[in-house]
Amino acid sequence: MSDLSSSLASDLSPNPLDVLEQIASANDWAFDRRSDSEMAAEAPGKWCDYGLYFSWSHEISAMHFTCTFDLKVPGDMKRPGRARPALYELLALANEKLWIGHFGLDPDDGTLLFRHAMLLRGAQGASIESLEDLVDIAITESERFFPAFQFVLWGGKTPTEALAAAMLECAGEA
Repeated sequence: MSDLSSSLASDLSPNPLDVLEQIASANDWAFDRRSDSEMAAEAPGKWCDYGLYFSWSHEISAMHFTCTFDLKVPGDMKRPGRARPALYELLALANEKLWIGHFGLDPDDGTLLFRHAMLLRGAQGASIESLEDLVDIAITESERFFPAFQFVLWGGKTPTEALAAAMLECAGEA
């Protein structure tokens, strides 16, 4: 991710979506500013492309952010039943390891996502650094846990096995 902080210094905007447009442009990400309160972007990752969605509420000075995975969730995982508890258990285990945000499952279409909300009441606006960090954390954590989700969804692993396998720290290169 590019560092706009040096080029735009401590430039603050009352609408954080104005700054997020600059971040998306600087990273050559496709984005769509749908309105003054909504923006969508697509960011490439190591495992997949991530759909970023930002929703700004001026009334409560809050921004809601989601990062969706380009990861197919099997039909039996989308509906309540025998397979879904394993996915929920993995979500809970992964969320225990996060400092900011949380993973969830969209109730409408079963899409895996990372989400976070920022309260900005009393602030002049969101800084470039805080918004870059928000997006960077979401993508970094999604990349870190993506293999665990794959192991549970498609590899037949238990949530504990999947998380242990995904959290292995590899040293060196092959």
